[in-house]
Amino acid sequence: MFKKKTVVGALVLALLASVTTTQASAAPKNQSRSVAQADWLEKNIDNPKVRIIEVSTEPGIYERGHIKNSVKFAWHTDLVDVVNRDVISRAAFTKLAQKAGIDADTTVVLYGDKNNWFAAWGAWIFNLYGQKDVRILDGGRVKWEKDGRALTTSVPSFKSGSFVATQLDKSLRATLIRDVLPAAKNPKLAQLIDIRSADEYNGKVFAPAGFQELAVRAGHIPGAVNIPWGLNVNADGTFKPVADLKKLYADKGITGDSNIITYCRIGERSSLTWFVLSEILGYNVKNYDGSWTEYGNSVGVPIVNNAGTVWGAS
Repeated sequence: MFKKKTVVGALVLALLASVTTTQASAAPKNQSRSVAQADWLEKNIDNPKVRIIEVSTEPGIYERGHIKNSVKFAWHTDLVDVVNRDVISRAAFTKLAQKAGIDADTTVVLYGDKNNWFAAWGAWIFNLYGQKDVRILDGGRVKWEKDGRALTTSVPSFKSGSFVATQLDKSLRATLIRDVLPAAKNPKLAQLIDIRSADEYNGKVFAPAGFQELAVRAGHIPGAVNIPWGLNVNADGTFKPVADLKKLYADKGITGDSNIITYCRIGERSSLTWFVLSEILGYNVKNYDGSWTEYGNSVGVPIVNNAGTVWGAS
């Protein structure tokens, strides 16, 4: 079941929002609550209640310079099971977070390159395992650098934190059998959002050039609408205003009245769309991390291939 919003829950959140805390703001989540601004981060860069995590894709970029007190997480080794096709285990994530000095009441701020592409994956993982205050730095690494803000090569170390991961929150994660196939066959169950490029969505290409993870079928899941992930951000990588984001999705019939499933190729780009819809707009959203490499390689599943591209054909 997806997350439920009740009148009682809303009243509790409203009361919590009026209470002064050691953090920047309180629930409910929205753009000011879930997106950290650079000015705020600079003021809180030494705050022991704030932990900064860089999750970038370019090799060596953290080592060349990073935001002061930020810890490096490598998405493809730290945040996944390196043997099985799965997210990091509960035990391994607890160990990783504790090593970074994270407690249950720590405000976690993630940032990275490429419009926070993989920082959003990290935010999704933190939410899967129950961290209460998880934010993404608006504009990420690129805007921080363009604004001339300081970087350092000094790698911080922190005393071990007390964070303990919860059971994985299934309300945030879609699976092929439980969620995706039923939605493909019955659109009333959930609205599917394919955040890949139009060429991927229509089946013209199997994957963007240079990417290794492939499927032997091209196209998209029946019923899915195509809203490329890059439309969530401005030219400088900052998130678009809430009103613009709501319109972007409403124009495609996504208003938050129904359950939503986001997907891409391996679930990383779609995590940014998940973050926007779930953490900024407050919609009920699951990210499908199996995404097209699982779906497009599954035998007998229904596929829409507008381009008619055939795998292996010359």
